[in-house]
Amino acid sequence: MTSRIPFYLSVLMLIAVGILLSVFRHQQYGVPYLPGDTRQVWDVEARIEFTALDHPVKVSLAIPDTQHSFTRISRSSSSPGYGVSYIKSESGDRAEWTIRDAKGPQTIYYKTQFLVDPHSKFKADPPSGEIKKPTFDGPSEAAAIALIKKANRLSADDVTFTRELIRSINDKDSQNSSLLLNDMNSKDEVIHKLLSYAQIPNKVVGVIQLEDGRRRQQLQQMNEVWNGSEWVLFNPESVNQDIQPNILVWDESNVSLLDVIGGQNSQVHFSMIEQKVSAQAATKDKVEADGLLNLSIHSLPLEEQAMFKTIMLIPIGALIVVFLRVIVGLKTSGTFMPVLIAVAFVQTQLLTGIIGFLLIVGTGLIIRSYLSKLNLLLVARISAVIIAVIMIIALFTVLAFKLGLTEGLTITFFPMIILSWTVERMSILWEEEGAKEVLIQGGGSLFTAVIVYLGMTNSYIQHLTFNFIGIQLIVLACILMLGTYTGYRLTELRRFKPLVED
Repeated sequence: MTSRIPFYLSVLMLIAVGILLSVFRHQQYGVPYLPGDTRQVWDVEARIEFTALDHPVKVSLAIPDTQHSFTRISRSSSSPGYGVSYIKSESGDRAEWTIRDAKGPQTIYYKTQFLVDPHSKFKADPPSGEIKKPTFDGPSEAAAIALIKKANRLSADDVTFTRELIRSINDKDSQNSSLLLNDMNSKDEVIHKLLSYAQIPNKVVGVIQLEDGRRRQQLQQMNEVWNGSEWVLFNPESVNQDIQPNILVWDESNVSLLDVIGGQNSQVHFSMIEQKVSAQAATKDKVEADGLLNLSIHSLPLEEQAMFKTIMLIPIGALIVVFLRVIVGLKTSGTFMPVLIAVAFVQTQLLTGIIGFLLIVGTGLIIRSYLSKLNLLLVARISAVIIAVIMIIALFTVLAFKLGLTEGLTITFFPMIILSWTVERMSILWEEEGAKEVLIQGGGSLFTAVIVYLGMTNSYIQHLTFNFIGIQLIVLACILMLGTYTGYRLTELRRFKPLVED
């Protein structure tokens, strides 16, 4: 008989290493074990992509500094072969990358950290210089004057004037606003010109909405108005002006976000991720290890970090599935299909996900029952089911949009191949075992997916799995231990109920 001692030693080693890594992470980086009394830090990354033309290249990007409610605590750049400088200009801070010769696709990363700080030491720069009065053509100028007079009559100062002006611009029944919007590109441009025409200090700024795990976000244009002591931010798309507290002003140059000389097809998009760190660690620059010793996910670009935030939750789902199948004895359709369905639930929200899952699988079973009568080969049948599932998802998405059910648009997050195999497996099970077994396994899969979803969306679990990679080793050790269990499952104990009664 093979000795189990090496196995148990391996399990103990995994647990010990996982605990040590977690303790090191807590002590070295100040990351708390619980998402409680912490400071909120946002890692924001700008990814610049362009095609170099085999000439000297100069790239200039507007970058943010400490501002109201946000303190910048660090900034860095990843641009192999490029020289980088941080420049202060009249229009604001800019990062500048230069290289003597470059050709082909280029990628530059700029990363900055902001501490959410209501008491940030920030002093707004007042507007300087004369306001340049814009010009309009005949009909547009008459419309602009009418909107300005209306806002002036209903307001008391520059801030309330701007609010009334935005309300008029968003009035779909206003012919004056419709005329100006047809002549210009966007609402922020219309508001900027109208404010300048009324000689009110203002500028157009680019903002990003800080959302944990968000990737490939574009800047949103908003307007700022000087109230005599500070710049007040206005959303040109909102009548109520409910500015969210997680809005970060990235580009306040009022000139340009990105300038590329010696390149073409330039674009920039932003990724961000939230960190919970201790107050002491939040005020210091983050310590980074060098070379191969840096095994932290936080050393990756933010776009990849946001992806790993979900991936690191999958082992928790696997642990729940192993427990429910091995210890409880719950039957599911497929081994880890419930984990993938739970990942889709995270994107769609629980109720919408359950309804979408039942609709897709139910309709797929009806179509699959017809295909079974055609006696198709397995590969052709599976391919037909995949196409049918895609068409079902497309149909339900369009119907949800037409009915105004915006939550239904998220069912596109369901894994189509997994759903197709689920439909195929349940159809075969229906033919061989009957409808009862389909309901048992289908219900077990859905119940397991809900339990996994509840575990994945728990704030404590999300915090631990992402910030402490050692947790993954502990989860692995638990799964290995569960894999050695050969006793009775909880669902099998009912067979012995008559013996207990006797």
